Amino acid sequence: MFHVRANRFLLAATLALVVFIPVQGVRAEGAVALIDAHTHLGVASCSNSVCHGAAQPFKDAAVLRNEFATWQEFDPHSKSYARLQTPAARSITAKLGLGDPTTVQVCLDCHTENVPVARRGERFQIDDGVGCEACHGGAADWIASHAAKNARHADNLGKGLYPTDQPLARARLCLSCHVGTPDRAITHRIMGAGHPRLSFELDTFTWLHPHYRIDDGWVARKGAWSGVRDWALGQGVAADSLLAQLSDPKFANHGLFPELVLFDCNACHKRMSDHSWAPRQGTGLGPGTVRLNDANLVMFRHVMTAIDPAASKVLLDQTRALHRATTESREATMAATKRLRATLTTDFDRVAAFDFDAAALDRILASIIADGKRGEYRDFAAAEQAGMALQSLLVAYENAGTDATQIAAMRSQLDLVYETIKSDSAYSMSRFVAALQGMRNAH
Repeated sequence: MFHVRANRFLLAATLALVVFIPVQGVRAEGAVALIDAHTHLGVASCSNSVCHGAAQPFKDAAVLRNEFATWQEFDPHSKSYARLQTPAARSITAKLGLGDPTTVQVCLDCHTENVPVARRGERFQIDDGVGCEACHGGAADWIASHAAKNARHADNLGKGLYPTDQPLARARLCLSCHVGTPDRAITHRIMGAGHPRLSFELDTFTWLHPHYRIDDGWVARKGAWSGVRDWALGQGVAADSLLAQLSDPKFANHGLFPELVLFDCNACHKRMSDHSWAPRQGTGLGPGTVRLNDANLVMFRHVMTAIDPAASKVLLDQTRALHRATTESREATMAATKRLRATLTTDFDRVAAFDFDAAALDRILASIIADGKRGEYRDFAAAEQAGMALQSLLVAYENAGTDATQIAAMRSQLDLVYETIKSDSAYSMSRFVAALQGMRNAH
C-alpha cells in the first residue's frame, strides 16, 4: 500500500530522528550540533550507482537508491550555494557591508553545510550546497555500517545518523534554517536588504521533492506515518522557534527596537489609506500596534482543539497575554514567553502520540474555518499557513477513505484557496474567508 500524497507543485509556485537520542528535549540549536558532531564526507560519498546514485529506483528495494539523482536534479537544496553566487545575493551583502556572500557565515550557515573545518572529509566540498549530511548527519562513522545486511537503525543513530524519521527531530532541524534560531536567523536588516520572506510548513515542504516513498515496508521499519501529525508538530516547533528568538537577549533586543523580523510584516507594510492594518480581535491589541507574527501559534491552537479544547483555550489566552506584554515591557514579554514555551513543549508529547482520525480532522477543519469567520486571517502569514494546513488535512481525509467524489470537490476548492494566497500584496481576507467556507461546503 502506498500512502496518497497530493501534488504540491502548485504550492511551490505559489510560495516565491539499544541507542535513543532524546529528541523531545532537543531544540533547534541542539539539532544543528548533532548534525555537526561527526565528520562530513560530502555528497560524492553517497552518489555511487549501487548506493544512492542510481538513475532509476531499484525494484523491490527497501530504499529507492536514486536519492542522489533526485536531490541533484530536482531539490532546491542542491542549488542553495549557487544562489550565493548570484547578483541578487551579492547585492544583499553589499548593502549590509558584508562582502562576498560565499564567505559570510550568516549566509553559509543555511545555504550549505557550514560545518567546522575539522569536520570536513577529503571529498567534502562547501559548494555542494545543502547535501545529504546536512539532514542525515556527518556520515564518517555510519556510512559503511548503515548498508550492512544486519544493520540496525538504533546503532546508526548512535554513530551520528540524525533521526529524520522522527517528526519532531525533523522539524527541529528543518526549522533551524527555515524559521531560524537566535544564532541562525534572517533578521529584519537582511530582509530589508532584499532577502525573500521566509515561509515554511513541515508537511508541505517535505513532499515538494521527496526522495523516499511511504509504503508498507517503510511503516514496518519506522512506524506509522501521519502527515497531519507532521504538520501539527511543525507548527508547534515553528512557534517555539519564534519564542526562542524573542526571548534571547543577544538576538531580539538590538538598539532602540526589538528584532522586527519576529513581527508581522503586514502590520506595518501597508498604505495608510488601507485600513486592513487594523488589529485582529484574537491578539487583544488596539489599532496601530505592531504585532508578533503568531501564524504558527494560531495553527497550533487549531491542532490542540482536536486533542484538548481546554488546552487550546490556554494557548489562546497565553498568546493574547504575550501580545499584550510586547506593549508593556521587556520583562513582561520575557515572562509571557517563558509561560507560553512551557505550555508548547508540554503539548508536543501529546501531539506526537495522538491519533488524528477523521473526527479529529473535522475538528481541526472547523476550527480553522471558525477563525476565518472571526476575522483572524487579517494577516497574510496566518492565511498562508492555513492554506497549507488544508492541504495536509485533504491528504489525511483521502488516506482515511473519504469518498473520491468528495475529495475531488475539496481539492477543487483548495485550488481556489491557493488562488487567494498567491501574493501578500494582493491578499484579500474576504476572498480568503469565502474560499475557506467553500472548502467547508465541499466537505
